[in-house]
Amino acid sequence: MFRFDQLIRPSMTVREVRRRFPQTVAVFERIGCREACYDCAVEVVARRGGLSPAEVVDELNRAAFEAGREPDSR
Repeated sequence: MFRFDQLIRPSMTVREVRRRFPQTVAVFERIGCREACYDCAVEVVARRGGLSPAEVVDELNRAAFEAGREPDSR
């Protein structure tokens, strides 16, 4: 089981999320996140794409935790 403080948050950078949760890469690809945006916050990337930051964060968390995988602690 994951802890609340392990969830992906809108303020986290794309690079941080991709590193800790490799299973989220497909979500970033689907929303059109480019490498130039990797140091941007997830919230910024979502808004630039005309998407709801809350919905993107929810999708990222589902991808990260759907199999019950613990995040990479590195």
